[in-house]
Amino acid sequence: MEAISKPKKRIFLALVLASTIVTAAILYLIWKVSVPGLTEINTMLPAIFGWLIITVVGIFFIGELGIVLAILGVPMIKIIYYWAWKAINFLFPFAVGLGRIFNISKSSIEQSFVEVNNNLIMQNNFKIPAEKIMILTPHCIQLDTCVHKITRNIDNCRTCGNCSVGDMLTLARKYGIHMAVATGGTLARQMVMKVRPKAIIAVACERDLTSGIQDVFPMPVIGVMNERPFGPCFNTRVDIAKVEEAILFFLDKGDNDGR
Repeated sequence: MEAISKPKKRIFLALVLASTIVTAAILYLIWKVSVPGLTEINTMLPAIFGWLIITVVGIFFIGELGIVLAILGVPMIKIIYYWAWKAINFLFPFAVGLGRIFNISKSSIEQSFVEVNNNLIMQNNFKIPAEKIMILTPHCIQLDTCVHKITRNIDNCRTCGNCSVGDMLTLARKYGIHMAVATGGTLARQMVMKVRPKAIIAVACERDLTSGIQDVFPMPVIGVMNERPFGPCFNTRVDIAKVEEAILFFLDKGDNDGR
């Protein structure tokens, strides 16, 4: 059984901060080396290039500060949220690289990323109609011996209770939201394009959640990590209570009251 410990937000935040510092140092060295050549072209170019570097690094630092404050419950201006995630998505590969140096596994960084994302989403007050909310999950959530294929038509599920698909489908029908099961990233993107939701509850492993959250940004996504009692990508399960909690968070309360 593959165990998943409680993700620690500080892992990802610390690595992103370190990545920003390293990036700033590299940009400074590039500026330092290029000054003589830039001066020969135009005496103003070194100053312009320098201020450009300061602006970019400043945006990174302000964005990260905004994320920390948001996690602590301090309201964050939407423009800062947007550029913060732009910066974080850019720095994510650097954070993973630093993680290798400090012997931090990629899966731990991805779990931390998902936790940070969920915390930021929870700082907002969404009011989304039920028909614009979507549950998206990989096909490994279905029992491998089940003969009822559901990747093209979720209604083929018999809700027998032998896997988590039936429980999620019951929730989807209860609240009137969409649900889809995908065999991979390409099909998942096609399903999102077809439904055009305004919010997604994604159930998957940390790797798929990380890439999916980045792919659909700025659409809000709450990631629910699957449970893997038989290892990765085989007969996985999910905590249904967490899925329902995410639905209720996104759902327009007017829609919910009417049910």
